[in-house]
Amino acid sequence: MCRLIERLAPEGSLEECFTPRYATEMKVRGQWVPAKKPLFPGYIIAASSHVDLLAETLRRTPEFTRLLSVGETFVPLHEEDQAWIGAFTKRGDRTVPMSTGVMEGDRVVVLDGPLVGCEAMIKSVNRHKSLAILEFEICGRRVATKVGLGIVRRRK
Repeated sequence: MCRLIERLAPEGSLEECFTPRYATEMKVRGQWVPAKKPLFPGYIIAASSHVDLLAETLRRTPEFTRLLSVGETFVPLHEEDQAWIGAFTKRGDRTVPMSTGVMEGDRVVVLDGPLVGCEAMIKSVNRHKSLAILEFEICGRRVATKVGLGIVRRRK
């Protein structure tokens, strides 16, 4: 869908179009293999300084698209939401890298990766799938999403 939007958008109207992803590992036939999954399934983020022109382009796309809006008014991402995505990803590669951590009793301590210092955002951990479920506020509502977190061991 990003490639379609990039093709249809007038020259200079689109700065960046991406689907945020997270890196994790999946076990396939007994082997751990790297994988990338959507951070916000079903959402595409388009950065533009010509919002009206981009909105019109999206309305003309042959595929089903919806803009985040209130009534007829387009709603951009808040600066805090942009900062959150910018803190965990970088331009050109909008993938949240996998973090590693240890379990100390019921508490997760992240040792490496983008989740260092963000342990309070972790709602739960699935050690078998190398996932952490984060809960935070984006676009004015509470959202839960997954990111890669490998628990290397338990500490006492």
